[in-house]
Amino acid sequence: MSPLRVPAVPRGVLHIGVLLLALTTAATVVAQQTAADPANAPAAATPGAAPTPTSAAAPVKSIWPDPASSNVEPMPLASRTLLLDLVEAGKRAVAVGERGIVLVSDDRSQWSQVVDVPTRATLTAVAAVGNKVWAVGRDGVIIASADAGLHWTLQRSDPWRPAAADAADDARHGAPLLDVLFIDEIHGFAIGAYSLFLETSDGGTTWTPRSILGASSDGLNDAKGSASESGTFSREQLKIADESEPHFNALARTSDGSLLIAGERGSLLRSRDNGAHWDRTKLPYDGSMFGALGFDGQRAIVFGLRGHVFETDDLGDHWREVKTGTELSLLGGTRLRGGGIALVGANGLVLMRRNATEALHAGTVEPAGALAAILPSEGAATFVVAGENGIGRYQPK
Repeated sequence: MSPLRVPAVPRGVLHIGVLLLALTTAATVVAQQTAADPANAPAAATPGAAPTPTSAAAPVKSIWPDPASSNVEPMPLASRTLLLDLVEAGKRAVAVGERGIVLVSDDRSQWSQVVDVPTRATLTAVAAVGNKVWAVGRDGVIIASADAGLHWTLQRSDPWRPAAADAADDARHGAPLLDVLFIDEIHGFAIGAYSLFLETSDGGTTWTPRSILGASSDGLNDAKGSASESGTFSREQLKIADESEPHFNALARTSDGSLLIAGERGSLLRSRDNGAHWDRTKLPYDGSMFGALGFDGQRAIVFGLRGHVFETDDLGDHWREVKTGTELSLLGGTRLRGGGIALVGANGLVLMRRNATEALHAGTVEPAGALAAILPSEGAATFVVAGENGIGRYQPK
């Protein structure tokens, strides 16, 4: 039997959605392995009873339902559970989160759970083009809706299972998907842990994995070198090496059609031809970025660990740091008119600027749980937020 493995849990400080995965995956793997090998299951002790022999040839049928392909369960307090992303789909708002929960609202005030969802996998991100919606999550799950979130179909799932004895164990197998973006109703991308990159050109009927890392533009994959003859290392040699397969956390598109992926340890990928070719580069900060937003031209913003925000006007050829005044990690964000942004993060933090030149102003949502997403409401006079305490509202002062 394969050793206990917690699949596809990203390294280091994680997106709030993956934090949940880290807490729940270990129990799931134990259950799967127990079902696969009854010898690992604790036996019920009966005083004086001899052990019951088992047949090695007897098939073992799992009693554990696969959450990736099990229908969601109705939850009375669904709007109070962990929610990880928000999107506008037509005239409706859609929220997604743990256990396959999907909420919809026509007025951004009253939210109802959708019961026609074919998965219990935690959903980490959602995207929409008109009334068509796609959500992604753990176990490689992708679900889609053609009616602004009211009904869903399962397009893809890839739950982890032990590899055959003669097969390699690909880390991407069973990896969580962390973001999704569609250029139009048929062409889209989904990204996730261990540099997982999926593409579709038929609206999600088929998803094709691609390897897009390639060679870096600035020697990211070059060896740091060995110790000198004295046996000591230079500062450069002691620097932590870049991950060969960094986790892809966030995907954004600018108005000229360029694409940008922000990820682990300052890693960054960009494409200037709608995703056909990719170039790997790096941010001027080694921490992980959890979100990305695209604007006019090739202007983009990335944000993440310890309150770091970086902005570029040329898709990452040059970066400037945006002062935030906080070391709280930033986990989600949205664009505002005039180049403005609203970012959310740990401890109920909200950072906002109404235009591209204004400084960021801080606010707080109470109760102050971690926030993962924010969506303008009422012409951006108020905002809907989502996070570990479910749906909330934010009124800028």
